[in-house]
Amino acid sequence: MKKRIDHINDDLLVKYLLGITDESEKAGVEEWLAENKEHQRYLDHFRLIWEESRKLAAVTTVNEDDAWKRFQQRVGADVQTSGARIIKPGISTWRRDLRIAATLIVLFGAGCFWYISQLGQTAKHTIYSQAEVKLDTLPDGSFVTLNKQSSITYPVSFERERRVQLKGEAFFNIAQDPGKPFVIRVNDVTVKVLGTSFNIKSVNGSTEVIVESGAVEVTKKSNSVKLQQYEKAVVTENEDAPVKQRNTDELYNYYRTQTFVCNNTPLWKLVDILNEAYGVDIVIANNSKRDMPISVTFANSSLDSTLKIIGLTFDISIEKNGSQITLK
Repeated sequence: MKKRIDHINDDLLVKYLLGITDESEKAGVEEWLAENKEHQRYLDHFRLIWEESRKLAAVTTVNEDDAWKRFQQRVGADVQTSGARIIKPGISTWRRDLRIAATLIVLFGAGCFWYISQLGQTAKHTIYSQAEVKLDTLPDGSFVTLNKQSSITYPVSFERERRVQLKGEAFFNIAQDPGKPFVIRVNDVTVKVLGTSFNIKSVNGSTEVIVESGAVEVTKKSNSVKLQQYEKAVVTENEDAPVKQRNTDELYNYYRTQTFVCNNTPLWKLVDILNEAYGVDIVIANNSKRDMPISVTFANSSLDSTLKIIGLTFDISIEKNGSQITLK
């Protein structure tokens, strides 16, 4: 994952407007501007206040020297002692502009804070996995692994609550922050957590939540269940409450680990996962073998190799007809 500047604040924007950012800072601001049109709107708003502050600078009652000192403390600037920057002619103008910038922050800080807080709550960012599994980091440091054809939408910054919207399937490893609960909305189901790792899968209106560590709360229509390690909840489209179950299955993790772990897993469930993973249509023709259990681990195996082991294990013949594979 490429390195980028994640924290864009007013101090950095002041430097950007003055043209005194280094290459990394400049690239960070420009990437931030390109991410969302609301970011550009904020900078335009910031620039407008900047221009107005120039008009007010001559008559303001704010002590510029005090503002300048506070500004230095915030950005860590020390113009007089810095040996890393070459001072060119016109430094008095540059320093005067920085003084105006400091005054601007003092005069309009409250308004900018309000604007940022509103922006953080309304501006959204969406990650799409499309044709391949995708790993990404959320603003709070939590990790999310999206399975194929899935997406997650969240605010550009978390305020009182870390609230996200999921479509499809994802594994979450949540950064602990007791003051800011992490809330996931998927279909009409809500999953609330303080710090844990778990998997959520939504298919055809049905939602499954499996806890790997920690604890979560799953809610639908005011009906809630609390899950801990080795437990899962299944929420169907036509039911009003989640159903809590014991879980010893590790097969759900295949898209993260590239390994199919079967632990007394019924054949039909393994077939369903293989169809999902490889984009094929495997059909079990012999119904008497659908629920037969299998305990084996397929690590980085090809589909053909996996089917061969299934055939030998259950004395099943494998027939292929185009994209359809029949187990007889």
